[in-house]
Amino acid sequence: MNIPFSKISLTGNESKYINEVLASGWLTTSSKAMDFEKNFAEFVGARFACAVNSCTAALHLAIEAAGIGAGDKVLVPSMTFTASAEIIRYMGADPVFMDVDYGTGNITPALLNESLSKNRDIKALVLVHYGGQAALMHGNNCEGIADICREREIILIEDAAHAFPTRFNGKFAGTFGIAGCYSFYANKTITTGEGGMLVTDDEEMLKRFKIMRLHGISRDIWERFTSNGSSWEYDVVAPGFKYNMPDINAAVGLAQLEKAAWFRSERQRCAAYYKENLRTLSTIDLPICLDSPENHSWHLFPIIIREDAPVTRNEFIIQMAERGIGTSVHYKPLHRMTYYRETYQLSPEDFPNTEMIWKGTVSLPIYPDLLDSELHAICDAIKEILN
Repeated sequence: MNIPFSKISLTGNESKYINEVLASGWLTTSSKAMDFEKNFAEFVGARFACAVNSCTAALHLAIEAAGIGAGDKVLVPSMTFTASAEIIRYMGADPVFMDVDYGTGNITPALLNESLSKNRDIKALVLVHYGGQAALMHGNNCEGIADICREREIILIEDAAHAFPTRFNGKFAGTFGIAGCYSFYANKTITTGEGGMLVTDDEEMLKRFKIMRLHGISRDIWERFTSNGSSWEYDVVAPGFKYNMPDINAAVGLAQLEKAAWFRSERQRCAAYYKENLRTLSTIDLPICLDSPENHSWHLFPIIIREDAPVTRNEFIIQMAERGIGTSVHYKPLHRMTYYRETYQLSPEDFPNTEMIWKGTVSLPIYPDLLDSELHAICDAIKEILN
């Protein structure tokens, strides 16, 4: 048996669009990237999109454009990849780490209010939509996260690396705050190999993104080299970065975007199979889906191995690998990472839910090309190990 943790589906127009880029003779950022931005913005219902070379770059550009700087305090969950916090440090600001909900891995309005009551002068929140499920952005009988941020005048930046195409109340994750940041890494719900996207409804922020993504240059490189005027002339108006997305990557993204709805539905098929076939296994906790499954992008399917299980999480991973089945862990929380632990004197006791998740969490294979026969084999292996 050989079932990898992740597998890319490349059955659409990827080769066609890549060949169009090669035939054009222009391989860096140009028309395909612009088409990808336009199509992606239309897909999620944002006014503007800006293609970049990673979600980390998107987060960095968002936090820079928001004016976050030295000494500012920014809330971020501990249960996330380091990029969500490191971009705060890029600007000289300080992350303030939060616990998450046990069943979903997301920040909740109650946890946000609790953190705000303990920490003064919070300027922003980097909100992570974990695993493909949106956090509670607006509440029916209570405040949602977006409501709290608006009322407290807290800048809301969405880390939607896991959350495309995720919806909350008919609105796409990544479109609630001043900026949404998406990942197109190789194992994401759509991929460009390496890449990311920023979306915003604020035209001034878009202008800042586009200047800062390419060295702070005042004119886009594609505009300079296709202009009928003095094409070489440009100015540097800020100390920017090198964050642009090449057209070859954008070509792959365009093809993947065309199949995004099908990719999501096939991931849901896998999630439904796991839920049905593992629901009676008493030694694990399954992820909780609070909304309709159709609103979940199912980037991850993380189970939590309970303390009374016959093997530990690490032993489970080893035994699954011995059976030819790949798994992963999302995540070792940031309060356990040496840099953040020592810099901010963090203690596991301050993150009880995150600790419970971390000690048992393991992510199962979930991708569109996963066969029902392979899902059956995975579930059989899990039952054999954990019964």
